[in-house]
Amino acid sequence: MVAWFDPGQLLHTGARVLVSSLIGQHADRRLIEALAVPGAERVDMRTEEDGKPIDEIWIDFIADAGDGWDSTYSVAYSASLPELTLKSSQEKDCSTRRGRVLVFGGDQVYPTPSRMLYKQKLVAPFEAALSWTEAPHHRAFAIPGNHDWYDSLVAFTRLFCGREWLGGRELPQTRSYFALQLPHHWWLIGTDVQLGSDLDAPQVDFFKAVADKIEKEDRVILCTAEPHWIYSHIYARYNATVYNESNLQFLEKKVLGKGREGDGLVRVFLSGDLHHYRRHATADGRQKITAGGGGAFLHSTLGPEVDELEGGYRLQKAFPTERESRRLSWRNLLFPWINPTFGLVTALLYLLTSWTVLSDIGGYGTGQIGRAITTALGDVLRKPSAAFWVVGLVAAFVFFTDTHSPKYRVFGGLIHGISHVAAVFLLGWSAAYYCLNIRHLHFAETKYLLICAVFELLGGWLVGSVIMGLYLVVSLNVFRRHSNEAFSALGIPDWKNFLRLHIDTSGNLTIYPIGIRRVGRKWRQNPTAGAQPRLLPDDPRWIGPELLEDPVVL
Repeated sequence: MVAWFDPGQLLHTGARVLVSSLIGQHADRRLIEALAVPGAERVDMRTEEDGKPIDEIWIDFIADAGDGWDSTYSVAYSASLPELTLKSSQEKDCSTRRGRVLVFGGDQVYPTPSRMLYKQKLVAPFEAALSWTEAPHHRAFAIPGNHDWYDSLVAFTRLFCGREWLGGRELPQTRSYFALQLPHHWWLIGTDVQLGSDLDAPQVDFFKAVADKIEKEDRVILCTAEPHWIYSHIYARYNATVYNESNLQFLEKKVLGKGREGDGLVRVFLSGDLHHYRRHATADGRQKITAGGGGAFLHSTLGPEVDELEGGYRLQKAFPTERESRRLSWRNLLFPWINPTFGLVTALLYLLTSWTVLSDIGGYGTGQIGRAITTALGDVLRKPSAAFWVVGLVAAFVFFTDTHSPKYRVFGGLIHGISHVAAVFLLGWSAAYYCLNIRHLHFAETKYLLICAVFELLGGWLVGSVIMGLYLVVSLNVFRRHSNEAFSALGIPDWKNFLRLHIDTSGNLTIYPIGIRRVGRKWRQNPTAGAQPRLLPDDPRWIGPELLEDPVVL
């Protein structure tokens, strides 16, 4: 799994995000494709190649794949089996078949895209799970998420628009968006909203052409890389227009719906980006489902309240539950051991802070803490460089704090930053006391400075990491903030999920939410040749996929 709190990883990813954010606004890959590549076409999935009508079809939806091998392959393996029989809540067998169509729902690789990482983290596990299929051939389509956009969509386009096969699945798309016409008046629409939740003009023109083919009785499954219905609800109070849902509403009502009355055209919204399962539904059966469990680290479902969303959508199911998320979040108390290299950052910051202030407080014992604090504070105020550094250090932790709540950013950031400054003081005071009263060294001599440096480095690695872990635990469990940071720090590979959709001969759509509570850790070679997974589970704790809730029927 990607070590998100590794300093090198943070710098590399941060640089790619910065460059893509600056350049992406002025060099939109979709506009370049529109000039260089023939127009995108709707793919008709209503008939076989020989013209025979398709009466029913199975579709798999997998989002946020391409992280650790065990997590990604566990999903690829489960989705690639010819059949999966799952138990409902009434212990009834639900027989499902491998999707003839596989839709990747965004963020196909982590942390940033490249040809090599796509090959290692996405292509390799899915080809190992399904190397080839017999006719009729299976197909795969993909929409890009923000992580796919961090190289301006170069590697994504090379893989999904320039390659013919991904394992046993054909890759027919020519753009980063698509439209599939399915049997019994169903459509599946895949959109590309780039980094700024934006629909470009060629994409709008394409979907206008698709809308001309949509009949009054048709129904749409709309796939997007981000659950804007969640983000717009959470951040509307902070006027965070970047998460405005208006683009989806524009596409649904003005483009696909051609301005007609009612909200019945799009029956199902599917998305990833949040690495858990969460389903909202209205009384008339419309669905908004977040299913980003394809392989990336687990995201908590404990966060800002989203039980009721705009438009009458109510929460029906979450995996894991808030209670389970709260329990898992306490693993952050082991932050130094889960993220050992992060302590290098706090160790260096602690050392530089101590050297910048360099206060002579070793002569004060434990009963004189007030005088020690006063002396250190006086040295900070008398030295402009020290004052600038300490204020900058606290400001850095304020900047790190949840950006969508100004009040919490100030409150939580100050408490977090001051906690680290206090830790620097206590470590420095302990080191100074040891040097002066036990080693009998003189203030600021070489040995004195070296011993103090060792105290700050070792203490900064441990204490700084502990404070960070404790801050994340308190922020999430008390204030429902920092869900992303708290769980990216843990890198939990388990609690995966994907969706299996079935349009039957009567035109009913059934959605099977499939979860993998614990992914496999050990694999063995499959001795059977043919269209079979090349690796089989060899983990005694592997329990395989399960239904997260009873099938949803529309």
